[in-house]
Amino acid sequence: MKGTPAVPAGGSHEKAAAGGDAPHAIPDELLDDLTPEQLAAQWEDEKPPAAGALANAAASLVVLGVGIGAAGLSIAMGLGAPDKPQPGLWPFIISIVMVALGLFQLVAGRHNRDAEKFTRMSTAPLTGLVTLAAMVSLMPLIGFELPSLVLCIIWMRFLGGETWRSTLVVSAAVVISFYAIFVLALHTSIPHLF
Repeated sequence: MKGTPAVPAGGSHEKAAAGGDAPHAIPDELLDDLTPEQLAAQWEDEKPPAAGALANAAASLVVLGVGIGAAGLSIAMGLGAPDKPQPGLWPFIISIVMVALGLFQLVAGRHNRDAEKFTRMSTAPLTGLVTLAAMVSLMPLIGFELPSLVLCIIWMRFLGGETWRSTLVVSAAVVISFYAIFVLALHTSIPHLF
C-alpha cells in the first residue's frame, strides 16, 4: 500500500497495528527503527482530515467572539491603571490579542491547508473555555483559590489525562505559587479568601 511505512523485520504491519489506536499505528518500540521518511509517512496516515475554508472561518469567528466577550468581562472586573492594575487589566490585554489574532486568521487564514477538521477531540478547547469563564465569574464572589484549584484539576486530569497524584500535587502547587506571588509578594487586589 503506497504511503504506508515499512515495518522492521520481526513482524507484519498488521501485527504492529493491533496494539495501536490508529489503523496503521506502530508500537513505540518499533518507531526507533524507522527512517525519517517512514515516520513522516506514518504521521501523514494518522493525520486528521483537513478542514475547509468554512471551518477555518468558523474557528476564526469563535476566537473573535471569545476575545470580544472576554474583553467585556475584563472591563466589568475593572482595568485600573498601569501603576495600579485591577483584576481585569491582564485579561483585557490578552482579549485584545485574541481579537487581533482572530481578525488576522479570518482575513489571512482562509486558505490555510494545515487546519484540521473538527472531530470529537475539538470539544476539549470548548471545555477549557467554559471552565475558564466559570473561574473568572466565581473569582469576585469566592476569591481565586478554589476556582483556580478546580480549574487546574479539570484541565490536568480530564483534559490532559494526568494521574490523580500528579494532578493534585501540581494543582495545589500552582495555587500556592499564585497566592505567594500575587497576594503575599505583590499585594495585588486580586480577590482571595485567605
